[in-house]
Formats: sequence, structure tokens, C-alpha cells
Amino acid sequence: MEHNMRRVKAIIERAGDGNYSVYMDADDMSYLVTGTGKTAEEAVKCFNDGYADMKRYYQEEGKVFEEAEFEFVYDLASFLSYFSKAFSLSGLSRITGINQGQLSHYVTGRRTPSRKTKEKMQRSIHRFATELEQANFI
Repeated sequence: MEHNMRRVKAIIERAGDGNYSVYMDADDMSYLVTGTGKTAEEAVKCFNDGYADMKRYYQEEGKVFEEAEFEFVYDLASFLSYFSKAFSLSGLSRITGINQGQLSHYVTGRRTPSRKTKEKMQRSIHRFATELEQANFI
């Protein structure tokens, strides 16, 4: 059986009720996977489990399954929620130069960052990731 791997965006968003959802940005595929959870991390796990279930279902039915490699794209509240296991708000504030209180408002959804602020955060986080990638231990 031939397997095609397709790169698909999986969008992670914080809903108005405070829960998180993940959905595929590919409406031309023969299936759709979504996930929800109380945290962004739970939603991603639910999404990945749903993908595995869908793949298993296609195999059981003898149908061709178009495999996907997911690129997770976050709204800012979801990013901050998902990576809070690795970064405190004070740590993110030091990395990005954005006030901790302001970051807290973004997490809770009380405020939405401007495009300029989102770009500043993304640049700062990518720069930090590059520094981490270059770290070597002796």
C-alpha cells in the first residue's frame, strides 16, 4: 500500500469558555481530526489520539489513508498555555521583554496582543530556541 505524507497545519486556539481546541487546516482531505481539552497540552494529546484512531479505522476498513505530518500553529494564549510547563511567565518576560502582567492577560484572554507584539514575541522565542540549539555540554 502506498503512503503519502502530507504536511498539514494544526491550529491550536483558546475558546471563549477557556478550553482549547486543535483542528486540521485541510478541508480537502478525506478525514478531519480535532481535539479539545482544558489545557492546550490536553487538546494536542486528544488531537494526536484522534489521528491514531482515524489511521487505525482506515486500516481496519481497508481504505487508503493519507498520512499527515502536523505543523502546530498557536494563537498566543494557547502557546503560553502549552509551553507554561517549560517557561514561567517571568521567564518568558525576560526572554521576550514583554511585561509579565501583559503576558498574563494574553494567557487568560482578557487582552489580545497586537500584530507587532506577536511578531516581537515570535522573534524573541525563535532567537532563544536558536541559543538553546547551539548549547553544547562538555
